[in-house]
Amino acid sequence: MTKPLHITDDSSRPGAAGPEGPNRAEVPQDRARRDRLRDAVRRYVARAEPVPPLSLRELAAHADAVLEATGADERFGRWLSVLISNEAWRERLAVVPPDRRLLLLPKCLRADGECPATVDALGLLCAGCGRCPIHDFKTEAERLGYVVLIAEGTAAVMRLIETGQIEAVVGVSCLSALEAIYPLMAAAAVPGIAVPLLYDGCVNTAVDQDWVREAMHLAGSTVSQRLDVDALRRRVETWFTPEALDEALGPPDGRTDRIAREWLARSGKRWRPLLAVCTWQALQDDADAPVPDSVRRLALAVECFHKASLVHDDIEDGDTYRYGQPVLHAEYGIPVALNAGDFLLGEGYRLIAEAGFDGERTARMLTAAAHGHRDLTLGQGAELWWARRPGPLTVAQVLEIFRRKTAPAFEVALRLGALAGGDGDDLRDALHRYSEALGIAYQIADDLKDNHDGTEPSDVAAMRPSILLAIARECAEGEDADLLDRLGRPDADIDPDAVHRCFRHLGVEAEAHRLMAEYDDRAVRALEPLTCADLKGLLRRLVFKIFRGLPEGTPDRDA
Repeated sequence: MTKPLHITDDSSRPGAAGPEGPNRAEVPQDRARRDRLRDAVRRYVARAEPVPPLSLRELAAHADAVLEATGADERFGRWLSVLISNEAWRERLAVVPPDRRLLLLPKCLRADGECPATVDALGLLCAGCGRCPIHDFKTEAERLGYVVLIAEGTAAVMRLIETGQIEAVVGVSCLSALEAIYPLMAAAAVPGIAVPLLYDGCVNTAVDQDWVREAMHLAGSTVSQRLDVDALRRRVETWFTPEALDEALGPPDGRTDRIAREWLARSGKRWRPLLAVCTWQALQDDADAPVPDSVRRLALAVECFHKASLVHDDIEDGDTYRYGQPVLHAEYGIPVALNAGDFLLGEGYRLIAEAGFDGERTARMLTAAAHGHRDLTLGQGAELWWARRPGPLTVAQVLEIFRRKTAPAFEVALRLGALAGGDGDDLRDALHRYSEALGIAYQIADDLKDNHDGTEPSDVAAMRPSILLAIARECAEGEDADLLDRLGRPDADIDPDAVHRCFRHLGVEAEAHRLMAEYDDRAVRALEPLTCADLKGLLRRLVFKIFRGLPEGTPDRDA
């Protein structure tokens, strides 16, 4: 019979970690050494003050610094990375109330051959036999108010996080599982403390139990200040009802104004005004501070710019439907639609100018909006000139069009929010690089969705620059190359389905997903210099929310 695991602090004597298991070499098996290295990590984090959420690259760099300072074996680098992340999140996790935390335990802590627990779709249902630490952990955590989940894998954890019921996680797992879930936790900017198992295995694994209990009992003296993005998004959405627009903008001044407001009130994800509001909110000392009318006006201005660009884009691209309805020029004619789009541009600048900020800050806001407007039209212009004489575009050329056409709108929203919050200039470089990378990733995702969405004219059929087409052209040979070369010729009669079959044959989507992930990663790296944890976490979470739960990992085209 296997000896039950009743271990107070798991390995209080050197070498007493339990039976042999895989990956023991990556975690110090001597308890005294683990404690010394954790103390060294705590001193390092207190000195370096890394701002969470940390990217994997940041974690690796900090782990290398600790290895160099302590002379520890480099094989412990992954384990040290976990400890560094723990220390970076410690204070922020401590202020999350226990009833908003999740304790995640692995099933492999159970005793081999002696566990009477059953397993359902959510995980292990502990029978409370006392043969392993699971029952004690579970009982103690539930007494504190935790949600407890005994399961491996990331899906269940992310579902709980996405509901908004869980704001922090204390977890126990092997290093490989922690590495799998960390990018998702970091992307959602969820504070987490992880206690690595001392070795891998399906049963009879071991953990420093006092480390787990210490993490469970962390408590702060203030109320959790985690920014509620979903609540803000619902708030922003209420600003675009016809009644709310009339309240904010005053009585409509004639037919053009009414048409413009009707277009402004139509559907959409409102990502850009949300970015402006969330950026302002993240820079406030009080995460629950009410949004002033001045910031509301900036958010309205950002959406005015965006909706004006959509009016013009639909005319230039010859589109007929948006939001599942006829586009504005199909409903009212091109002259009226153009005029309404121009009106929205003027309304956006008026809203900024009259928002109520001091003269210097207002001037910087107007400058930021003007530069964004200029860059966007240059990107759109490059696409329009290409459409007059379509020809092969390289991947680099398409990405450059994306950079100039899509990224400016994100940057304007972020810059206005940051300037309203008081830190616009200090954040300018990071926000610029973040916006460029996010805009490119967003447009690649849009092309991927377009390749599967039959409700709108495809980029191939409409002859718009497409990352999929550029990738295909760079790798096509023989008949595939001939097919793609005929695209854009006035006399060409090509079935778009044939092009899509070509894409599948060449594996184009896999390369597009790789590129999207690369620019997503660049957006994350752009945030590394930020010293405001609230803003850094917010921008990570917004990337997560924009791309979450959409077909093929892609955003809504009408966003």
